[in-house]
Amino acid sequence: MATSLRPQPHAFLYYAQRTTKGGLLISEATGVSDTAQGYPDTPRIWTKEQVEAWKPIADAVHAKGGIFICQLWNVGRVSNYGFDGVEIHGAHGYLLDQFMTDNVNDRIDIYGGTLENRCHFTLEVVEAICNEIGQLISLLPIRKAFNGTFIVVGGYVREDGNKAIADNYADLIAYGRWFLANPDLPKRFDLNSPLKSQQV
Repeated sequence: MATSLRPQPHAFLYYAQRTTKGGLLISEATGVSDTAQGYPDTPRIWTKEQVEAWKPIADAVHAKGGIFICQLWNVGRVSNYGFDGVEIHGAHGYLLDQFMTDNVNDRIDIYGGTLENRCHFTLEVVEAICNEIGQLISLLPIRKAFNGTFIVVGGYVREDGNKAIADNYADLIAYGRWFLANPDLPKRFDLNSPLKSQQV
């Protein structure tokens, strides 16, 4: 969806097609600095030009009544957003995951050792962003430490998602892969229609 500098115009159509009134979209992983990038052709959001390129995309989502979250990442050893919130990417061996993983983090200071210490840096990142833009959606490893709306991402079908919410395991369910294959997913859920394969 992007060159190495900014999201491209076709991203406008991509996200708009998947927007429904009240629907929540999370952007592709978006770099926060030049040293945070580890892959080519991924979007960025730290220069004025990059921010401006995201604005019409966010506007398109908002025009259809959707909610848009910017997923921020720093790839670590791999090396005001206009959105309604941000998701901090903390998986796949990237920077935050490096700190939280015991077989990678061998620090002996307040950022290493116990699970509580290994989560310290991630909590600092969450706090710093909250201080800038307000309270974020919480992440699974730090649910108890961060008292906010809790979204579970990945792998759920409608029935499992409903059960997770009913059991108070989550406040919201993100149907990422299902939504990619089914841009009309909320309508299909309402009609209890069959879903297209999520292998897209």
